[in-house]
Amino acid sequence: MSSKPTPPDGLVIVDKPSGFTSHDVVAKMRGIAKTRRIGHAGTLDPMATGVLVLGVEKATKLLGHLALTEKEYLGTVRLGQDTITDDAEGEITSSTDASGVTRDAVDTAVAKLTGDIMQVPSKVSAIKINGVRSYKRAREGEEFDIPARPVTVSSFRVYDIREAAADDGTPVLDLVVSVVCSSGTYIRALARDLGADLGVGGHLTALRRTRVGPYKLDSARTLDQLQQELTVMPIAEAAAAAFPRWDVDARRARLLTNGVRLDIPDEYAGTGPVAAFGPEGSLLALVEEQRGKARSLTVFG
Repeated sequence: MSSKPTPPDGLVIVDKPSGFTSHDVVAKMRGIAKTRRIGHAGTLDPMATGVLVLGVEKATKLLGHLALTEKEYLGTVRLGQDTITDDAEGEITSSTDASGVTRDAVDTAVAKLTGDIMQVPSKVSAIKINGVRSYKRAREGEEFDIPARPVTVSSFRVYDIREAAADDGTPVLDLVVSVVCSSGTYIRALARDLGADLGVGGHLTALRRTRVGPYKLDSARTLDQLQQELTVMPIAEAAAAAFPRWDVDARRARLLTNGVRLDIPDEYAGTGPVAAFGPEGSLLALVEEQRGKARSLTVFG
């Protein structure tokens, strides 16, 4: 009796559909790839679409290290209305005429939310407060505060401002924006804070993630496409795209995979995770420099 084929180790770059949680996508991919060993790097809200990075088999060990990378988004911010979730999924809590907001005022407010900033995540988020998810506390009507966290917004641009009317007739402004930011940044919190600074309220009405680290939308596949053909980026290619590369000879490869702390070249000092490759081009380990030595973060070889 033949055993079922094991899916290849690697990353699957999914173009997540709206209405799916990240967990929904993982569950769907387990069926497509016929393995339970699948995880994701960084969640996307159900409303959002775009790049969701999944690890299959051994590549799940890469995911915790990938989650620290920069991300890029395209979105629409509505000025003139607050919602309970800071996005279009939640009920509207206030409406204010935003027709008097000028482009100069928008640009000034956007500049304040660019660079290294302190951000309070949305209350309806997966942040844990004393071990309990924030969204669970919010749904139960609990009063609580989430501490502000440092995030980096390296680019926040407004491409277009459109006049519109909300369902209740309130004059609103819809801003088409792009954001490049560090992992852990909430785009809906940027929308909320932008509206608050302009005195009219704001929330996110659409969001598409176009990049996670080096993995872009052009290499992403929809769930329907993956159902037709499972496209897996080999683990070595995935690591080479995301981390500095360190090639070692056969002797060092053996020592490294046996847990020996080798001397690591100075060029890798302070770079964070480094992908170590053997002479055949296989991924051996993720390591980091520590006092001139290579400390293993996770071993693949």
